Amino acid sequence: MPLSWLSWKLTSLTRLAGVRRAGCLILTLLASLTQAEDILSFSANPDLDASMVRSGYRFLTPETRSLQDDDFANPGYLWVDQGRQQFHDSGCNACHQEGALTGAATRYPQLDPELGLINLEARINQCVEDRLERPALKYESHALLSLSAYITNLSKGRPYQIIVTGAAEPHFTAGREYFFSRRGQLNLACNQCHDDNWGRMLRGDKISQGHPNAYPGYRLEWQTLGSLHRRIQDCDTGIRARPFPPGSTEYTQLELYLAWRARQLGLESPGVRR
Repeated sequence: MPLSWLSWKLTSLTRLAGVRRAGCLILTLLASLTQAEDILSFSANPDLDASMVRSGYRFLTPETRSLQDDDFANPGYLWVDQGRQQFHDSGCNACHQEGALTGAATRYPQLDPELGLINLEARINQCVEDRLERPALKYESHALLSLSAYITNLSKGRPYQIIVTGAAEPHFTAGREYFFSRRGQLNLACNQCHDDNWGRMLRGDKISQGHPNAYPGYRLEWQTLGSLHRRIQDCDTGIRARPFPPGSTEYTQLELYLAWRARQLGLESPGVRR
């Protein structure tokens, strides 16, 4: 991390938080810079080197890994099981057999001829409205998270198979630009944490590479299951930027870029994260 950037950041913290609070934040920032593990900087190559892709699972404590690995103890499977029941009770199985949906989640986000760029949650709602003739499910609702978790879990272990060329390229470019653009009062971009400083400690957490393959996932801080878009909202809030609503075009475009960036990884949903 350049010393000029660090100097600027310390000055900004002092102005924003006041001397006493800034002092605590400064000590935290300096401590994080001294606790590096498996650090590589990708400043010369703005996209994460494919040979160095690491799932967020690699940055968890042994206890949290064990929780994710245990299909009985992993709390995310409560949503998977309810999604399976909901899938059959709602009549979704009249159109889709379970086996036919294996691998489906790996192809999202994708372009729809009528709807534009959509993710899996948007596709589920399209089916709910057009085929089941029911109101769309609210983003982050238990019902939508359960269906999304169930369908994504059917593709567990499979890598993303998304398309980012042709008509999808403008969306991919917009998502990539979002990842590398500074925003918020802290003037930070996603890549400054997840490319330049992954593996380092930020307070009590080890910074991951920011891959989406565990979502929908159970976060211990939430004490519930949540979507990738909810997690992105948390990041935007953390840097004091105005978050977009879940399901927004901006977050779906970013999701497309993140899926491409994690294309070597298998899906883990329901993952467990801090």
